[in-house]
Amino acid sequence: MFQSARLKLTLWYLVFIMSISGLFSLAFYNASTREIRRIVIRTQSLQSLEQQEEGGFFFLPPPHNLIFRPPSTKELQATEKRLKVILVAINGIIFLMAGGAGYFLAGRTLRPIRLMVEEQNQFISNASHELRTPIATMRAEMEGSLLEKNITDQHARELIKSNLEELSSLQNLSNSLLRLTTTHTFVEQPSLDIVSLSEVIKTAYKKVLPLAKKRRICVRLTVKDGRINGDRKTLVELFVILFDNAIKYSPEAAAISVASEYHHNRVKISVKDQGIGIAAADLPHIFERFYRADKSRSKVDGYGLGLAIAKKIVQAHLGSISVISQPKKGSAFTVELPVASA
Repeated sequence: MFQSARLKLTLWYLVFIMSISGLFSLAFYNASTREIRRIVIRTQSLQSLEQQEEGGFFFLPPPHNLIFRPPSTKELQATEKRLKVILVAINGIIFLMAGGAGYFLAGRTLRPIRLMVEEQNQFISNASHELRTPIATMRAEMEGSLLEKNITDQHARELIKSNLEELSSLQNLSNSLLRLTTTHTFVEQPSLDIVSLSEVIKTAYKKVLPLAKKRRICVRLTVKDGRINGDRKTLVELFVILFDNAIKYSPEAAAISVASEYHHNRVKISVKDQGIGIAAADLPHIFERFYRADKSRSKVDGYGLGLAIAKKIVQAHLGSISVISQPKKGSAFTVELPVASA
């Protein structure tokens, strides 16, 4: 599909470039031939006058006795033909060069669209896979229960409980997908205010505090207050995602540190854990939607959308996010955001 579109776009480039080149060549040719014809006519007049002078009818005043002899009519006509050939050759060269350049530019133009379509297809495939698993589980459980002649009250309750867990999983997935969509909208139309960094961090910490207490994880906050340009709600969500990941992937009774440092007009916030870490092969992909390392899939439930959402939020705030990690030694996520101007 994209190869066909690339060829069509290249053709349009060629039509546009060759139209301009053709019009310019035509105008240049007409102007040149008019001048050549004028010289031809003048040469013919001079030759006619010379013949009349030789016959004794007219005498040309100076400066007709010039050292330079005007070109003949045949020479000027040959020059006109050569000019036509040269212009055709030049346009041929322009056509070949424009074709190659147009094909290259068409590829560069369509590349973002191709990547977007591929990403969308991958997204649909991954979402379908994640949706299919809980649905298949619920269907298998219900079909198995229907095959039984007598269903006890306890068995029915267990079935309902299991289905509710799968429905909760589906709801979490749909909420994450919806959040990812609204994040795209926020990226396109950001509404940034001046917010307090320490307030954002503390609000996010309060949201994950029950999970941290459940797993007996200590979260150390050493964040210096400062004003940043951002949307408070989405910034809180950003750090909830980072804190939640750090808690989930850390062993019980571990420690998580959150610190900040300012450099010129930027602030860096780091979230360090003592968790299972991330393999070097997985690091380039952790911010992709639905991507989860094999080790994390077996240890923690999730869909691999959190860090994708986090990255979109950071990009919307004109910031950056990076990670340094080693397996069995933990991970350190760093978010860099612009400081609000005074």
